[in-house]
Amino acid sequence: MVLTPLRLPGLMHASAKKHGDERGFFFESLNKRAFEDAGIDFTVHQHNRSRSQAGVVRGLHFQWDKPLAKLIRVARGRALVVAVDIRHDSPTLGEWEARELSEETAEGLFLPAGFASGFCSLADPTEVEYYYDTFYNPEGESNIVWNDSRIGIAWPVTDPILSPRDQAAGTLDAWLLRPEARSFSINPRQD
Repeated sequence: MVLTPLRLPGLMHASAKKHGDERGFFFESLNKRAFEDAGIDFTVHQHNRSRSQAGVVRGLHFQWDKPLAKLIRVARGRALVVAVDIRHDSPTLGEWEARELSEETAEGLFLPAGFASGFCSLADPTEVEYYYDTFYNPEGESNIVWNDSRIGIAWPVTDPILSPRDQAAGTLDAWLLRPEARSFSINPRQD
């Protein structure tokens, strides 16, 4: 597994050599040493998987209590996976990056705490896997509306299938007014 820094500080592209033949394939989907070599303390505490039909947009989701980092991979189908920097003191606050990930590649996207994530399913079905470095806390999570004009994500759909929760999401500016927004910093205090 190889981690390559992307444009937004802390965001990483994860790749691995995929070995395949007529029987199928094998690749290393997670390697703690690769994270350590990149200077990242990432220990998986929870693994989740979602299934979506084509045209579904999920996100932009994040957890502020306890902030979590995550590695996202597509296990089946294809998806445009998006990361948005929501760290209040970041020079790239509100900027986004996206990668198309699929079951055909051995790629993933690593997001440090302080990023919101989302994806658009490009195939029917698409299954996305999430590796979290802390446990999910439904009382400490929030979301930002998928089409926030301040962020300006170039989604591949204009009329996505959304959950009621994602339809009712607020804007990045509304999130930044909440005291919880201070949970995310580009230079977190080390106590």
